[in-house]
Amino acid sequence: MRVTVKRSSLNGRFTAPPSKSYTHRGLICAALAEGKSRILSPLDSEDTEATAEVLGKLGVRITRDVTDWEVEGERLLEPVEPLYCRESGTTLRLITALCTLVDGRSVLTGEPSLMRRPMGPLIDGLNQLGANCKIDENSSLVVVEGSGSLKGGLAQIRGDVSSQFISAILLVAPWTMEGVTLKLTTPLESRPYVSMTFEAQQAFGVETWSSEDMDEFIVERQRYSPVEYVVEGDWSSAAYLIAGGALTGSVELKGLRVDSSQADAAVVDALRMMGADISIKDRFTAVEKASLRGLHFDVSDCPDLFPILSAICAAAKGQSVITGIRRLRLKESDRVSAMVEGLKRMGVETSEREDQFIIEGSNPKGGIVDPHGDHRIAMAFGILGLAAEGDTTILDGGCVSKSFPGFWAAIEDLGADIRREGVE
Repeated sequence: MRVTVKRSSLNGRFTAPPSKSYTHRGLICAALAEGKSRILSPLDSEDTEATAEVLGKLGVRITRDVTDWEVEGERLLEPVEPLYCRESGTTLRLITALCTLVDGRSVLTGEPSLMRRPMGPLIDGLNQLGANCKIDENSSLVVVEGSGSLKGGLAQIRGDVSSQFISAILLVAPWTMEGVTLKLTTPLESRPYVSMTFEAQQAFGVETWSSEDMDEFIVERQRYSPVEYVVEGDWSSAAYLIAGGALTGSVELKGLRVDSSQADAAVVDALRMMGADISIKDRFTAVEKASLRGLHFDVSDCPDLFPILSAICAAAKGQSVITGIRRLRLKESDRVSAMVEGLKRMGVETSEREDQFIIEGSNPKGGIVDPHGDHRIAMAFGILGLAAEGDTTILDGGCVSKSFPGFWAAIEDLGADIRREGVE
């Protein structure tokens, strides 16, 4: 689907979609709890659908109605076919760990771009705990030979490749025979995502100890309890609408927790540094159009903000420097290269220096942008197109369904002048 965005503004009130990250974690915790849990207000997207489908193949019964999902956890069953994780890195990593508790063989696969993403530290960490996991060199499939239980003990892995490795191990740790002590050999990046894992576990009755620097974690053997689990609003998706309001109009977002552990709540600090007029009261986040200036910001702990911050900086006055970009080359696309390419097509100059991305703010022009199948790249250029001179066309605009299926409808309802062509 091609989406063309014309210069226009966002105005009005919108309820933030549910959190993708918390939905994943809620599903996994519910699957590990013995009994029926309810996931209230889950996000229904391609990524969370991937997790739900895979859990179903592992014997977890999931019943859905309009607003809630009922998850009946029990002992996991050996899958009779490969577990297709689509393009969801969270699904692949969390389910790989889950499969170590299966009595039998599990094979995990996904889209080619997914299977190119790093898995080594997770595989190594799980094997240190007594698992038998490997990556097939010929097919890139992940193969887990489970025995129905996991010994546990001490594991040491890197903390600077993906926080999902740490979350995956922590989620299965309560089911191990000896509990788990997990030590990181490099500083942890994307800390808030591990904090989100703690919160989800705590909601299901599991306690995890962490050192102050989050370089060591201890989880004793314990059991998840079935609960009603409420999924909070998603700062990752809301960041695009908040940025759109700061750039073009006046937007009020409902349903976002001010004290959220979500990494992308940092969008408020980033935009305020740029001069945005943002006010927060209860669960309402209001933003008004303002004259934005350049930004110096580190996205090490909130890498998913990189595309939208880059887009907003392109329309701000002055130079912006975004640091902590190394891991962004390992996402659904090489997000740094994708932003360089798209911004160039819109007349914006950029440069890279080691772990820095430098943007020369200007008056962006419309252009044709290929998001390379990356939902966050597509949404970022959709927002930038609102402020560009001339039409901005995003190829494969349907890729937003990975995390925010209603994105184009949302900005259209808020006043964006867009045209969609092709099948949604």
